[in-house]
Amino acid sequence: MAQSNIIPHSHQITKVDRNTLKGHPSKVIWFTGLSGSGKSTLASKLEEELYKLGWHTYLLDGDNVRMGLNKGLGFSLKDRTENIRRIGEVSKLFVDAGVLVIAAFVSPLKEDRDNVRSLFPNGEFVEVFVDCPLEVCEQRDVKGLYEKARKGEIKDFTGISSPFEKPENPELTIYTAEEKLSEAVTKLTRYLKITHD
Repeated sequence: MAQSNIIPHSHQITKVDRNTLKGHPSKVIWFTGLSGSGKSTLASKLEEELYKLGWHTYLLDGDNVRMGLNKGLGFSLKDRTENIRRIGEVSKLFVDAGVLVIAAFVSPLKEDRDNVRSLFPNGEFVEVFVDCPLEVCEQRDVKGLYEKARKGEIKDFTGISSPFEKPENPELTIYTAEEKLSEAVTKLTRYLKITHD
């Protein structure tokens, strides 16, 4: 088997060295929630705030990743699992490089999110549940996807014809139907500063 011939190489510069150089920890902030819940908006605003603080970040967003790395994947449960697996591995590389990763993905299955969490030491994976009622997400329907899903034009659409398993113990929950964007970003930034200090 080819896998048995692979031997990882140890490098002299470590993640700890890179974190020390950058002056902040590297970890993954993983936004999960229904389409239209506000994940991408929150992720983008958080990145802006962390940039002002001098933190080195990189934002991974669902639609963007599917245009390149995961271009060939669909939305069946099998493809969704592979989508999240690949994103988890890419996030792991970024974190090892000393970068704080902001990941915004529906990631509807608990098992898939837990598998990504298992790639990181305790404290390096921060699950943020962007909790927004389905009816509010449908009212927003920024991309017109819910309308198409209701008409049967989109199969396997999370929240309509495909399940979304809510996180049981996320590090943070943001209620985007109730909280202002600025309040939510302040909550996230404060959490990161506290866990950093």
